[in-house]
Amino acid sequence: MTWIVFDYGNVISADADLWPLIGHTGLEPERFHEAYWRRRLDYDRGDLDSWEYWSHTLDRDVDDDEVERLVELDIAAWSTPNEGTLAILRELQERGTSVGLLSNAPASTADGWDRLPWIAAIERRFYSGRLGMVKPDLEIFEHVAAELGTKDIVFIDDRADNVEGANRAGLTGVLFTGADQLREHLSLM
Repeated sequence: MTWIVFDYGNVISADADLWPLIGHTGLEPERFHEAYWRRRLDYDRGDLDSWEYWSHTLDRDVDDDEVERLVELDIAAWSTPNEGTLAILRELQERGTSVGLLSNAPASTADGWDRLPWIAAIERRFYSGRLGMVKPDLEIFEHVAAELGTKDIVFIDDRADNVEGANRAGLTGVLFTGADQLREHLSLM
């Protein structure tokens, strides 16, 4: 049985709207983006908790209330769905195709995304922060394949390095450039 496994950010979700976060922090946009991504893989892997990540990102100590607000804003930034991808996802599910999700995301963000109705409907969900490993590392793809009991997995991601990681693990990686392209690619399978 073939599994179709989707990345979340910029595939199932639309581009992130980080402006509310930027506004909350008061940082200049360029400085915010550099700081936001600098240790993000460490946060996504679970090497940093939310307090450590946001204190490092803002270069100051943050209290529990602020961390909670920053996590909420971070979840919201990535919570606008890509309607084209969601239509494909629903069609696959209606046909009985097994679908999954594999995303680099800290556990706190994953908890928020799991409450979104279009994510809750996905049968199997894997998040880096819960697994202690990140894409594009081989081990995360091997873990997902072992959990699903097959390497017959089509993995869709918007980042070429993640697609290459899936291919190295023996999966079929597909570079996402838009819902129309994905629909065309999946119809050829």
